[in-house]
Amino acid sequence: MKLEAPDQRIKLLFAAEDGQTLRLENSDDWYRHYMAIPKAQRPVMRTYTLRALRCDCNEMDVEFVLHGVNGPASRWALQSTPGDTLQVVAPNADFDGDSGGYEWVAPPQMQQGLLIADETALPAAMGILEQLAQWANPPRVQAFFEVPVAGDCISVAQFPFAEVFWLPRDVGQQQLHGTLLVEAVRQRVDIPPSARTAAQSLAENSLGGDLLWERAQGAGGFYAWVAAESSTVKALRRYLIGECDLDRSTVNFMAYWC
Repeated sequence: MKLEAPDQRIKLLFAAEDGQTLRLENSDDWYRHYMAIPKAQRPVMRTYTLRALRCDCNEMDVEFVLHGVNGPASRWALQSTPGDTLQVVAPNADFDGDSGGYEWVAPPQMQQGLLIADETALPAAMGILEQLAQWANPPRVQAFFEVPVAGDCISVAQFPFAEVFWLPRDVGQQQLHGTLLVEAVRQRVDIPPSARTAAQSLAENSLGGDLLWERAQGAGGFYAWVAAESSTVKALRRYLIGECDLDRSTVNFMAYWC
């Protein structure tokens, strides 16, 4: 296994509808074999961020959002015990090429950054901050993180280059998912004039259905990464591109879920 970027995506396979756990073939054609399994016997697949990897001791870190036992991933995280197994689809360390499954590719000349994430994208966003902290001269970063409760706000003192806004939904009047993110960005986002451009199309790219997915193509001094629930990402995109004239080539927009 290898970690290509701080927002590296992997697949976790949970028990199927019938309660069985089938193992997939270890091959480049794994997805075709996966889809050929009858739905009732097919393992439930979910996408997660590979938060950390320690190949020397065969360990990796994956962070789960816990929301009861109704979903297969949260249920497994709550009920699993040491020794339980889980099949993982991840980049192969023996493959010399780029395995993909990530979007964050910060330009070396980056001077200012923007991170926007809800709790599902927080592991990747924290990994990005950790990567930038290793730079000789880290860029100035604004970060907006919406989380379920105040207890989910963690220390970011080790990132003095970052201005982090924590947005817990349980403080004050209970807020709908994504509302705090959109409001905070509207009130506080700092976009440099050099990152603005006019007369852009708002046509969307997607991974199918409602999952908006656009990768930054620019290589300038400003670079942004936005990942959250689909309708939240769409609202942020309309504001940043449609109202703020942010150059869409500088931004990764990713609907992690809907």
